[in-house]
Amino acid sequence: MTRIQITAWEIAGGVAALAAIAAPLIWLAMRKKPSAQEVERARRAFLVQMGRLVDGQLLDFYELESAKTRKEPARMLTLLLFSYRIGGVDYECSQDVTDMTEVVDVTQIQAGFPCTVRYQSGNPQNSIVVAEGWTGLRPKLSVAHHVEEADSNDLSHLRPGRG
Repeated sequence: MTRIQITAWEIAGGVAALAAIAAPLIWLAMRKKPSAQEVERARRAFLVQMGRLVDGQLLDFYELESAKTRKEPARMLTLLLFSYRIGGVDYECSQDVTDMTEVVDVTQIQAGFPCTVRYQSGNPQNSIVVAEGWTGLRPKLSVAHHVEEADSNDLSHLRPGRG
């Protein structure tokens, strides 16, 4: 019968290998998982820093009630609907701007206005119109003041110095 002898160094090596495998697994299980808002904020920050710009159009904005979950009650959401074209492909996307009231003033948004869209070059449907510190929205035009029409027979403005 063969007898296996294990030395103290072998035991110590086995414990160290077990600890090296267990430590990352314990860290993964115990770490704080980012919330949905933190994930979205990181996505917007990535697109502001690395995204490409393209002209788009703000189609509309919606305010609707979210679904009630176990963790959160129902609340009003503000969504921007926009479209853009990349390489002959048309995209229509929406962005939730509910938590970005300091950046987006819904009263200044007008559907049909052009906007600038930031998108991920390898994944063009990953796009935004608004982020912290950046906005692709154009301000709403103020109401034009009525200008009196010039007399159509008066050509004095075409011939300076001649009355």
